[in-house]
Amino acid sequence: MTYRKIEKILVANRTVPAVRVLQACRDRKISSVAVYSTPDRLAQHVMMADVAVHIGEAPPRDSYLNIERITNAALKTGADAVHPGWGFLSENEQFASSVIDSGLVWIGPSPAAIRAMGDKREAKRIAAEVDIPLIPGINDETDPEKIVNWMKREKIVYPLMVKSSASGGGKGMLKIENEEQIKPAIDQVRSEGKKFFNDESILIEKYIERGRHLEVQIVADEHGNILHLFERECTIQRRNQKIIEEAPAPTLDDELRQQLYSAAIRLMKRINYTSVGTVEFLFDSKSRQFYFLEVNTRLQVEHGTTELLTGLDIVALMIDIAMGKPLPIKQSQVHPNRWALEVRLNAEDPVTFSPSYGTLTRLFSPQGPAVRISPGYYEGAEIPPYYDSLIMLIKATGADREGAIRVLDRSISRNLRVEGVKTLAPLLLSIIRHPKFIAGEYSTRFLEEHMEELVSMFKEKDSEDEIRKIARYVAEVSALGTPKWI
Repeated sequence: MTYRKIEKILVANRTVPAVRVLQACRDRKISSVAVYSTPDRLAQHVMMADVAVHIGEAPPRDSYLNIERITNAALKTGADAVHPGWGFLSENEQFASSVIDSGLVWIGPSPAAIRAMGDKREAKRIAAEVDIPLIPGINDETDPEKIVNWMKREKIVYPLMVKSSASGGGKGMLKIENEEQIKPAIDQVRSEGKKFFNDESILIEKYIERGRHLEVQIVADEHGNILHLFERECTIQRRNQKIIEEAPAPTLDDELRQQLYSAAIRLMKRINYTSVGTVEFLFDSKSRQFYFLEVNTRLQVEHGTTELLTGLDIVALMIDIAMGKPLPIKQSQVHPNRWALEVRLNAEDPVTFSPSYGTLTRLFSPQGPAVRISPGYYEGAEIPPYYDSLIMLIKATGADREGAIRVLDRSISRNLRVEGVKTLAPLLLSIIRHPKFIAGEYSTRFLEEHMEELVSMFKEKDSEDEIRKIARYVAEVSALGTPKWI
C-alpha cells in the first residue's frame, strides 16, 4: 500500500508544544522546520529544529496566528506536512484547509470535523443525536428576562455558566451568580468571543456545582479503526484552565468508565473523525451523571499522561494516521499499566495568577526514576509577555496513584529549581499534599474553596537557602573539625 510522504514537518507552534512535536520528529528521523516571532528568535524550539523561519513580530496575529506566513514558510522550506501542536491555529478550520489546499499534509483531523466541533451549539446537537446527555442550556439568548423565564420553566437555579459558542482554552466563559450579573456577563463573554474567536454568539448552561472534568482520548485512522485510550481527570483548574491532570481518573467505577468510552466513540464515529482528539465531559459527583462538554480536535496538553498510562506515542500515531497508515493496534491490545500525573508549571504568581515574565536565571528540571519532563525553555532564556506562560510539564508515574503522587511530590519539592520568575510550584505542591486531593475528593471549585488553606501551606525557598546551608556546614567544620567521612 502506498502512503503519503512525510519527510519534513513544519511545526506551527512555539515552546512546549513545538518541542514535543520536534522530539517526535527526531525519534522518527523526520526533518523539521520551526517558525518563530522576533522575541522567540533564541527559543528552545528554534534551537531544536533543522530549519527555522522568522514569521513576524511579537503579536500572535502577526506571527503564530498568521496563516499565510506559516503556510508559505512550509512551502519555501520544502516541508511535506504541518503539525499545529496545541493552541494558536491547532483548531482553526481555515488553517487546516490552507495547508491541504497548498498540497501539504495536515497532521490533524479534517477541516469538516474541526468546523463541526468548533461550534458548541452544533457539537451539542450532534452529541444529542448519539444519545449523549447534555447540560441543560439555551442558545443565543441575550435578553435577561427571557433567560429568567427559561430558568423558571426548566426549574433551573443559579449559578449559570455563559460561554462563547466558539470558546476554548478557558477563554470566553463566565459564571453567573444572580439576575443582576446576567447582562454584564453576557456582554463580557460576547466581547471576548469577538476578540478571541471572531464570534459573538453565546450559550448559557446550568452550572454544575460539584463538577469534575473528565475526558476520553480518542485515536482514529482513515480505515474505519477507532480506539479509546481511556480517560483523564482534569478537574483541578484555575480560571477555567487546567493545571493538574491525571490518568486514569480516581474514584470512578468500571461501569461509568465504559459508558464514557462508549459515548466518546459514538460521537467520533458520527462525524467520521480521524487523527487524535479528545471528548470532554462534565461529571456531576452528586448525581453520578455525566454530560457532554466539548470535543478538542487537536493534540491535548495532557496527552503525555495517556502516553505514560498506555506506553503509546500519541504524536507518532498522529503522523502515521496523516500518512494514511492504519492503526497498528486493536482496542484489546491497549492496557493501562500504571498511574500518571501531570502538572503545568506556569510562570505565574501562585497566589494571584498574574503572569511573571522575565529571564530564567536558574532552571533545574526534576530528574530521577518515573519522571518525564516536557520542556519549553532552557536556563537563561527569556519568557516574553506576549504568549502563554507555560515553562514545562512535569509528569510522574507510579504503580498506583499513591506512588505517582509521591514521585510528583519529590519532583516539585526536592528536584525543581526555578529563579528569575515566579511559578505555580508552591501552589501545585500544596494541592497534591492536600487531604482532599489525596483522597480523590474534589471538584472544579477546589481552588475556590481551599485557596486560603493552600496558600498557608506554601514554604518559601530561594537561593539564600542554599547559601545558608553552605555557611552552616562551613561553621560546623570550623567548630568541630573535618568530619571522618571526608
